[in-house]
Amino acid sequence: MEAHQTHPNHSHKHGTGCGHTAIRHKGHIDYIHDGHLHHIHEDHVDEHRIEVSAANPDVCNHAGKGHDAGHKHGPSCGHEALPHGDHTDYLVGGHLHHAHGDHCDDHGAVEVVSAEKVK
Repeated sequence: MEAHQTHPNHSHKHGTGCGHTAIRHKGHIDYIHDGHLHHIHEDHVDEHRIEVSAANPDVCNHAGKGHDAGHKHGPSCGHEALPHGDHTDYLVGGHLHHAHGDHCDDHGAVEVVSAEKVK
């Protein structure tokens, strides 16, 4: 069972048109917000992470595609950061990319949900 961690002092209201990328995660919608994965839960916001699994492994596979080979992921790379396991990955074309030495690993796909389908 996932630990229940709340995001303190969160005044932003996530939902259709809020400006944050929505992904389907464990049967619900989470929002990528400043390197966090936010889930609306009653009167507060929970912090979630993408679990390491067969669909989203934490492996070295030299398979990161979707950007040029010289691209380096990091805080100002232009891709959204989100938590995966015990590290940070970056969303590229619906996949989790992880900077690993001189290459990029693909840690699997996530389902990005269009604003019209957020329910």
